Amino acid sequence: MGSKELVRLDKADRVILAELDRDCRVPIKRLARMARKSRQAVEYRIARLVDEGVITGFHVSINPHRMGYKLYKIYLQLRNVPAERKKLLDYLRTSGIVYWMGECDGVWDLIFAVFTRSDYDFYALKNDLISRFGRIIVKREWGMLVDVKQYPKMYFTGKLVQPTEFAGEVVRSEMDELDYAILREIVNDARMPITALAGRVKATPMTVAARLKKMEREGVIIQYRIGVDLGKLGLEYYKTIIHVDRYTEEDARKLLAHVSSLPQIQYFIRDIWNLEPELVVRNYQEYGEIMDRMRAEFPQVIRNVESVLMRTDEWTPGFRNMMKQSR
Repeated sequence: MGSKELVRLDKADRVILAELDRDCRVPIKRLARMARKSRQAVEYRIARLVDEGVITGFHVSINPHRMGYKLYKIYLQLRNVPAERKKLLDYLRTSGIVYWMGECDGVWDLIFAVFTRSDYDFYALKNDLISRFGRIIVKREWGMLVDVKQYPKMYFTGKLVQPTEFAGEVVRSEMDELDYAILREIVNDARMPITALAGRVKATPMTVAARLKKMEREGVIIQYRIGVDLGKLGLEYYKTIIHVDRYTEEDARKLLAHVSSLPQIQYFIRDIWNLEPELVVRNYQEYGEIMDRMRAEFPQVIRNVESVLMRTDEWTPGFRNMMKQSR
């Protein structure tokens, strides 16, 4: 996931990155207290981390289920036809319906999530995808998202933090053109000051701040996070697809407690078929040890496991389409 040139982080850098991922709109004064550095030093460090490519962006994490959309995941194995694979990736990046996508090494070559208003829309989307690119699709599967536990990047400090949940029940929150305009501007520039954001959407700072609070309260905005180039830090990102034999409420509680105790956990995804922990680790050996412990802890739950190494992790321009006023 990125360049081989490694960037060294000290303790203050790690605290800054961890806190920015919990809320990248955190005031510099508060962040300086947490890092035990001056405001100027923290501002310098953030700028340096951006310049060095460690921080790849400041993003608003949005829950499509709170905007009346449903999330589906598609898994593809692809033929080794580079030109056609590029066409597929370009199509997905510009289609306006992709929430997230990642190229992989392992049992799957490409995994992506799409958002649609209904099962019928997803059915049409799937058929269109197959008709366009069926010649390079070797194998395909799909799933419908139930819910996701989204963890801060705890691997920076080892400090355990409770996750934020998204997906879940589909609810169409009341949103008007100003709400959508605010999201369009801030989604990939989450540290934009309120005054600048207000100027962009032609509203008062007080109004914009109130609208952001409303969307946070209603669960449309989940978090303000950072993107990180793990390759710059010598880290690897694995998605685990767990096929279950059973999954009672007690099993669910225990497994969630187990994954929540791992500083390496990034996401814990449940779809209608499988469980998918996503982990950031130093190397495959560390990942394998974590999974061996999980298998030993839950032998009655875990039937078998598929693993993929995520080479890319893209939050795509589909956000902008989601935020059009096609309501």
